[in-house]
Amino acid sequence: MAGDRLPAVYEALDERFADVAGDHYVECAFDGGRWLEGPAYHPAHRFLLFSDIPNERVLRYDERTRRVDVFDDASGYANGRTVDAHGRFVWCEHGGRRVARLEHDGTTRVVADAFDGRRLNSPNDVAVHPDGAVWFTDPTYGIVSDYEGDEAEPEQPVRGVYRVAGEGGGISLEFDELDQPNGIAFGDGGRAVYITDSGTPAIWRAPVGEEGVADQPVKIAEADVVYDGIRIDTQGRLWVAAADGVRCHAPDGTLIGRIPLPEKVANLEFGGAKRNVMYITATTSLYVLRTTVRGAARAV
Repeated sequence: MAGDRLPAVYEALDERFADVAGDHYVECAFDGGRWLEGPAYHPAHRFLLFSDIPNERVLRYDERTRRVDVFDDASGYANGRTVDAHGRFVWCEHGGRRVARLEHDGTTRVVADAFDGRRLNSPNDVAVHPDGAVWFTDPTYGIVSDYEGDEAEPEQPVRGVYRVAGEGGGISLEFDELDQPNGIAFGDGGRAVYITDSGTPAIWRAPVGEEGVADQPVKIAEADVVYDGIRIDTQGRLWVAAADGVRCHAPDGTLIGRIPLPEKVANLEFGGAKRNVMYITATTSLYVLRTTVRGAARAV
């Protein structure tokens, strides 16, 4: 329940996880969701936004007061989100089948809602490259039923990973080899993109050049449980939301450690003044864990 503290377990499977530690407990900050997703931390205002997809709302966790409030009660089944270099939230929306951005004047701008003349499937997660391009995954989870969106037939022939180039740039399909592309994050200073495939499940890596993916993606890890959201730390390690908690992979894909949790984890985010607070959305609950790990800077 909210306010409860669970023992924090740092399960090392490889010496590359040996420096990972932190609080001796994991705090449950909120437990009133149906399927929580899409955490994104705003460093200037010190709060976290996260989605409760089936309840079609976005919640706001204030880091200073530790209070959770409803930020948007008609979110269009918003899912994954991030914060760009200008401090604007960018998010994926199942209901609108689009990627959108909250401008500083409070208006919403559509970043992408179609490709090749057809509507997107149901954009799932998004990351902003250091060059300003918006990348997102487009599986079909939001249209397979009315639970996380509106049931509909897919219009795209593939479940792709897309890139919107710069401010007002065109949209391109970067690759379409995955079954259900889900989480997305950049590593190596933006020179690599990592994608989780929840359908396989697996983690894929592709090199990134000036015009997008520079070569074919390579599968670097396969999993025995479903993988979802992904974040990168300052050492290049991959932190992945999984059915049994948070898993950590080395940049080469080797599974090196775990932080088990009692609920299926959908996504995670590094926040706090030093980016060493792990915010974890896990089924019904938001968990908070201060660690010795720092999340890599994004969108700078």
